[in-house]
Amino acid sequence: QVRLVAAGGGLVQPGGSLRLSCAASGINFRDYAWAWYRQTPGNQRKWVASVFKGSATLLYTDDVKGRFTISRDDDKNTVFLQMNNLKLEDTAVYSCNPLNTNDWGQGTQVTVSS
Repeated sequence: QVRLVAAGGGLVQPGGSLRLSCAASGINFRDYAWAWYRQTPGNQRKWVASVFKGSATLLYTDDVKGRFTISRDDDKNTVFLQMNNLKLEDTAVYSCNPLNTNDWGQGTQVTVSS
């Protein structure tokens, strides 16, 4: 059974930073590409960033390019999302996902507010 535990969210002012983590178990972590998604109430999840095997390729949605950095630690079965220069519109629940699966955790809330 796949378990995904996201952490690191919180309340931050515009321009601030947060580092999200997602610890995975019950899955061969290093065999998958991983992604972060975010979701606001009443809307579908939107893709934010992906990191492929060996961190060879990193992809970002245009909204976060230059501000967010995705990374992975295969020894710790964990994927990270460093979020800098946060904006009000980054407020959402952030979840990680092994690409091409329907495995989701509970997510972590990020609230950007002054």
